[in-house]
Amino acid sequence: MDGGRVTVKDKGTVVPSIPTIAPAGAFDEADRDAVYRAIYTRRDVRSQFRPEPISDEVLNRLLMAAHHAPSVGFMQPWNFIVIRSDGVKSQVRAAFDVANNEAAEMFSGEERVLYPHLKLQGISEAPVNLCITCDRTRGGPVVLGRTHNRDMDIYSSVCAVQNLWLAARAEGIGVGWVSIFRDVDIRAILGLPDHVVPVAYLCLGHVTELYEEPELQASGWRQRLPLEQLLFRDRWGEAM
Repeated sequence: MDGGRVTVKDKGTVVPSIPTIAPAGAFDEADRDAVYRAIYTRRDVRSQFRPEPISDEVLNRLLMAAHHAPSVGFMQPWNFIVIRSDGVKSQVRAAFDVANNEAAEMFSGEERVLYPHLKLQGISEAPVNLCITCDRTRGGPVVLGRTHNRDMDIYSSVCAVQNLWLAARAEGIGVGWVSIFRDVDIRAILGLPDHVVPVAYLCLGHVTELYEEPELQASGWRQRLPLEQLLFRDRWGEAM
C-alpha cells in the first residue's frame, strides 16, 4: 500500500492503483439542512463589511476549503493572493473606478439610470481582498480530462471560488466578487505572469447582516429566473 492506495501488478505490469474507499450516504437532517442553508443564504456582499480583521485560523479554513474543490485531472490550477495592504487595495479600487465608469456608458434606458446607484465593490471596506488565479501551465502540456477542452482549468478554478464562498457563509464571513476591471490593470497591480489568469477578485470580511434576497434583485436590477424555465429533457428545447 502507498498513501492509502493499493498497487496491483498483472504479469509484471503496474496498473493504476486502486484507491481505498469509505462508506457513503446522506448526511443527517441537521447537516443536510446546514449545507442547503449556506447555498440559499449566500450573498454577494458589497456594503455590509465590518472593520475587524479575519483571524488567520478562519482564513486558513476558507483557503483549505477552496483548495479541496474538484479539479479536472486533479490539476489544482489555483493560487491564492491574500491582500491586506491598503496601498494595493487603493490601486485596485482606482482600476475598478476607471472600468466602472466605462461600464456605466454601456447600458441604456432604465438600467443606465439605475447603474450609478449600485454599489458593486467593497474593496476598501473589506479587511481582506483575495485574488484566485488559474495557472494555465499547471500539470504540464497534457492533462487528463483537459485533452479536448482547454478551459477545464478555468472551470476548476471557479469551483474553488464557490467552495470558499460557501465555507465563508458558514463562518459568518461575507464575500463579494468584483469583476469590473481591465485585465491588463489587475495583472500589472498584482504582478501576474502571462500564463496565470485572474479568475476572481474577492472582498472578504465579517458581516452582521445579509440581504434576504440578492442585492441586485432587491434593487430591481434583475429577478431570479424560475427553475422550470431553465429545464429541458434529453436535449435542448424539449420541455420536462
